[in-house]
Amino acid sequence: MYIADLHIHSRYSYATSKTCTPELLDLWARRKGIHIVGTGDFTHPAWREELREKLTPAEDGLYVLKEEYRLRDEAQGKRIGAYGNKEKEMIPRFVVSGEISSVYKKEGRSRKVHSLVLLPDLEVAERIADRLALIGNLCSDGRPTLRLDCRDLIELTLDECGEAVYIPAHIWTPHFSVFGAFSEFRTPKECFGDMTAYVYAMETGLSSDPVMNRRVSVLDDYRLISNSDAHSPGNLGREATLFDIGLSYRELAEALRTGNGLGGTIEFYPQEGKYHLDGHRKCGVCFTPAETAAHGGICPVCGRKVTEGVANRIEELADRSEEEAKAVALKKETYEHLIPLREVVALADGFAPKGKRAEREYMRLLVELGSEFEILREMPAEQIGCVAGEAVQSLIDKIRNEQIKWNPGFDGEYGTIRPGVIQ
Repeated sequence: MYIADLHIHSRYSYATSKTCTPELLDLWARRKGIHIVGTGDFTHPAWREELREKLTPAEDGLYVLKEEYRLRDEAQGKRIGAYGNKEKEMIPRFVVSGEISSVYKKEGRSRKVHSLVLLPDLEVAERIADRLALIGNLCSDGRPTLRLDCRDLIELTLDECGEAVYIPAHIWTPHFSVFGAFSEFRTPKECFGDMTAYVYAMETGLSSDPVMNRRVSVLDDYRLISNSDAHSPGNLGREATLFDIGLSYRELAEALRTGNGLGGTIEFYPQEGKYHLDGHRKCGVCFTPAETAAHGGICPVCGRKVTEGVANRIEELADRSEEEAKAVALKKETYEHLIPLREVVALADGFAPKGKRAEREYMRLLVELGSEFEILREMPAEQIGCVAGEAVQSLIDKIRNEQIKWNPGFDGEYGTIRPGVIQ
């Protein structure tokens, strides 16, 4: 089973880390245990040039970082064979990918939708970028903003390459998604029109999970996938998708189109996502859908409309109860909730999540135990505890058993674990 994170960004995207280079993306994919990682930002000419320089073809439609660019990881020597009996280092594969922001008018409304596109090689990426450059500026942002209807983006992409895969990105986030509160499409056909038949999968985003999505029956025909949308290498794998396929672009694309070889998803707890519930961050107001309804959608502090979150938007479109959705999800897919290991370490040991102590302890666990996904998903809790301590072991046990309670995220504020859960 391969772990894939197909939606990421390079350093050429707005609000991304300058460390989003091929070298460090490769390094962090190894640390995380990610087998296939998207290149991100294929539309940006400087990024494509860098990818051509530093990547080399591997299996059909996949690339690896050239050996001369591969960074030595201080954790790598010990972790090979430390867990899982690996005989040789895992070398991540890259698949050409990119996100495009469509901002356009349709049926008298302003629409803002982000789309993920996967391609079989850099030559195709060059041809598609040449056509998109006639529509808007591709140099100012790795995720370009184009006045291009999503329907037309699909047509242009497939016209250039029939093997391309189009995926609506983080489909519920309020500001830039197909079903978000600001775009207000209610069905895929409203957005994609006669090109709807060429959309096979939907990306859940950090603020929703499969059960939430399965409350909306219009999504029953679509595979659900998850990716990190990482803007820094350390955030790779916040969400990911599992594939039981051979290493090739063709098999990856086939799994996304048909579901054959799609092994499930690794999910953020949706309550941790920063747009899970409604609210106003500046006013300190966080509402469940019922509370939003009780207040008429208005913030009691400032008197303005609250930012509608994912849970409320799903509630508006839902035609199934949560229990019914759980039954549907159980039949359709496998998924699991995780919290990134560095967050686990910080929470359990009382460190600042972005502080030096959390970073040192996180790296120590990678050295002593193995990759992040191995630790979080596979390793016996007792084995983790022997190295990481009882607090980390206990928290990982609770995560695996879905015993986490949250103060949910809202209006751009990430959710936090409630006090007392860690003890």
